[in-house]
Amino acid sequence: MNEWAGLADLVASALLIGGIKAMSHPRFAHRGIVLAGWGMLIAVAGNILAYGHLAPETWLLAGAAILLGGGAAWLASRQVAMTAMPQMVALFNGLGGGAAALIVVTQLLDPASLQGLPLGFGLIALTIGSLSFGGSLVAFAKLAGRLRHPWRFRYQNGLHLIWLGLIALVAVGFFTLPETKDLTAIFVALALGLGISTTVPIGGADMPVVISFYNALTGLAVGVDGLLLKNPALLIAGTVVGASGTLLTRLMAKAMNRSLGAVLFAHFGSVAATGPGDGKASKEMDLTDAAVSLAYARKIRIVPGYGLATAQAQHKLAELTEWLRQKGVEVRFSIHPVAGRMPGHMNVLLAEAGIPYELIQDLEEANPEFPQIDVVLVIGANDVINPDARNNPGSPLFGMPILEVDRAPKTLVIKRGQGTGFAGVANPLFTAETTYLLYGDAREVLNRLLAALKSL
Repeated sequence: MNEWAGLADLVASALLIGGIKAMSHPRFAHRGIVLAGWGMLIAVAGNILAYGHLAPETWLLAGAAILLGGGAAWLASRQVAMTAMPQMVALFNGLGGGAAALIVVTQLLDPASLQGLPLGFGLIALTIGSLSFGGSLVAFAKLAGRLRHPWRFRYQNGLHLIWLGLIALVAVGFFTLPETKDLTAIFVALALGLGISTTVPIGGADMPVVISFYNALTGLAVGVDGLLLKNPALLIAGTVVGASGTLLTRLMAKAMNRSLGAVLFAHFGSVAATGPGDGKASKEMDLTDAAVSLAYARKIRIVPGYGLATAQAQHKLAELTEWLRQKGVEVRFSIHPVAGRMPGHMNVLLAEAGIPYELIQDLEEANPEFPQIDVVLVIGANDVINPDARNNPGSPLFGMPILEVDRAPKTLVIKRGQGTGFAGVANPLFTAETTYLLYGDAREVLNRLLAALKSL
């Protein structure tokens, strides 16, 4: 039976690696998810075969757990709205970290199973998994709007250092005390609490980086579990996820011009709203005039943001795009790396609507083109197009790479209201001479805009 388990782990590892590789490109992402799913199924089946000697009641509990977990995940993935995708990703990632932590707990309850160096690695995995679980739950609450305001107080970072010291002190007890079962509960509580406490002060605008970071931690914890259990599938999959999550975290932080330390400890991302900006009034545009601007343009760039997901307007946007392209207009989508509430949020949204990947361009490709673009259509984006990030050293966004749509001859902005973005910072783009506002729900505005285009 162990031979079958080893073969299953090898096949599963290959499928998981191939799946993650395919997910790096939107065109093959669906295939990657399927491959990784088959890899997970094969890994579970192979390890079940390896434990054929288990008691019937254990088999019953294992089957119930698989049905319960699989059923809950299937229902959640079928029913979740695109606007709720970021919090679902955060929640599922946290559950992965929690599962990795529980594996170590089961080993610690049998002191003979972990001794010496393996015990040290186990405590590291338990710490990382618990941190990821607690922090991801807070990220879920923030993204779901259930925890709207960061909770901060003086010397918070200093308290976290003391907290970390207590975790290290309890860890020493595992090597020196004869009885450690009570220490396990204390250790888990401290690590879980630290994950919660360090994430609560972080503002919503930093959540894409935080999600990537905790994804990397979960992968690392799973990889260490694989090392402890001598399970190749866990080791390989955890290592790959940890490495890819680390690279993604670096990319996200770079896209915001912030270090990971600044994200975790400087507490940007939910600063107090900075008021109306430069004192100028924004200019609204009639839908018919907006339709004329689009219809007679040669080149159009569309900048999507979280407002597009909120309004579930991606399909209407795809219809508008197709109409314009049929009229000979060059239309492309300029996407900021941290647009939305999770890495790749806008890419997933546009792919769901069937918008060809070839029409999507990143920040580095888009910015040099904006001065030559006739019209830029912004839908629900705010902070990622704020020119203060380039022009105002006093802005909390200063230094963050942005989509420089303010350099375009004309910008149309579909916006629900006059509020600020997720970072709470006023955007002078909305009062610029070349910017015109179209207020309303994005799906309704796009529907009316398409009707106006067809009537010209």
